[in-house]
Amino acid sequence: MTAAAISFHANHQPTKSEALAGTGVRASRAVHANLLPPALVAESLRRHEGHLSADGSLMVRTGEHTGRSMKDKFVVDEPSVTADIWWGDINQRMAPEKFDGLKSRVQAYLQGQELFTQDLYAGADPAHRVRVRLVTTQAWNALFARNMFIRPPAEDLPGFEPDYVILHAPMFHTDPKVDGVRSTTTIALSFEQKFIIIAGSEYAGEMKKSIFTVMNWLLPAKGVLPMHCSANIGDKGDVALFFGLSGTGKTTLSSDPNRQLIGDDEHGWGENGVFNVEGGCYAKVINLSKEAEPDIYAASNRFGTVLENVVADAHGKINLDDGSLTENTRSCYPVDFIPRVKMSGQGGQPKNVFMLTCDAFGVLPPISKLTSAQAMYHFMSGYTAIVAGTVKGHTGDPTATFSTCFGHPFIPRPPHIYGQLFADLIAQHAADCWLVNTGWSGGKYGIGKRMSIRHTRALLTGALDGSLAKVSFRTEPFFGLSIPEQVPGIPDEVLDPRQAWADKIAYDNTAKDLLARFEKNFSKFEAEVGADVKAVALRAAA
Repeated sequence: MTAAAISFHANHQPTKSEALAGTGVRASRAVHANLLPPALVAESLRRHEGHLSADGSLMVRTGEHTGRSMKDKFVVDEPSVTADIWWGDINQRMAPEKFDGLKSRVQAYLQGQELFTQDLYAGADPAHRVRVRLVTTQAWNALFARNMFIRPPAEDLPGFEPDYVILHAPMFHTDPKVDGVRSTTTIALSFEQKFIIIAGSEYAGEMKKSIFTVMNWLLPAKGVLPMHCSANIGDKGDVALFFGLSGTGKTTLSSDPNRQLIGDDEHGWGENGVFNVEGGCYAKVINLSKEAEPDIYAASNRFGTVLENVVADAHGKINLDDGSLTENTRSCYPVDFIPRVKMSGQGGQPKNVFMLTCDAFGVLPPISKLTSAQAMYHFMSGYTAIVAGTVKGHTGDPTATFSTCFGHPFIPRPPHIYGQLFADLIAQHAADCWLVNTGWSGGKYGIGKRMSIRHTRALLTGALDGSLAKVSFRTEPFFGLSIPEQVPGIPDEVLDPRQAWADKIAYDNTAKDLLARFEKNFSKFEAEVGADVKAVALRAAA
């Protein structure tokens, strides 16, 4: 008996033609449509795609690609969209005829394969939902997508018509000479045809971020801001957003025992409030400990979870400290695998917005209250810093990193579009905005100390319950940030970063250096912002 016959299907079993409608694929072999997790795990094991850990999670390896291939991402240069795309290193142009040829070759390739399809949603708010049909050659990739996106109720599956189609062919290699691409790996997106082609990479994160790119294209035209952030909600319905790049504490700080998680990575913000784009989590688990992250640890050790490039011993016991395959080890599971989750994936209008930065230069305060203009400036800047050991090949002093709108690789429109939407929503709903440094204090990396997580949590709690807004603030002289003068339980020298440095001249020089980096980065966007934002833009000292 095959896995497909063990009654682990969704209630509706479409025919081959129904399962592949709108994809341009006519399969000559088996098509497994909307299999449930037990069947997908069984199929993956039958096909030797992976193996089970001691606790039942599906362990897979992604081969050569253990992360996104950003240099291989293309957007089709079509008449209806060309004027609105932010063309460049991230959104590279692909000629329509090249895309058509590639699509035809991938469709022909898929027709000869055993296929797995999944019909899924992106966007918890029905008013802004996108219907996605995935066609893939691997059962584990179908399980990943089922975990990651929103699973429609059974009654929505008959007659499901996709808005976007993903043709996922991880073993198909593109030809630079034929396809006009850079390598044998290509991620190509057509907004006119509403097709995504992912070829030559087994890394499943390409599916997740391709659909997020679609949402970043569609939502602004509807007055909705797509956001690369986590979100949670308090008992009184107060929503908080947490923007931050890798290593800033976005997942950790949004996981709060006193609040429900709306989602951990991708959201929209519009007239109905905040909504999760996804139905699952894709957590980085290298060096993750059971004590520090009990919820993610528990979810990573469950049947139905997909573990990418995680190493286990001969008995299947996983070792999350082993980065021999990659530092980018990942765990993908449905959002309901963790407690304290808002299962609707929706919340009201945000009351607090936190922008997290891991300042390895040690010059930013632990928390600052931002004006709306400052909030737009720091949103468009998307600053953090990387230190030795956090990125392969990076050694020596900290390096400033700026990711526009905290999501540079995923935004197809010019940055000021997202920045203005952000500023308008902040003003409309009177959200309080905060800049939070989870990095270093008392000196830069190698000299100072990492900011106390206890202090950071206490400051965030004060912002969330409103007590922090009642203390006295003053403006610090270098970055123009409004910082609290005194907070119960927080040492005064922690609140003022300059006072935390023993060598005040060294602080001044380091702060001036970071100001120059901010100024250089923002020069790319300054012509597109209003006078209020230009007035608060950081400048290097003359």
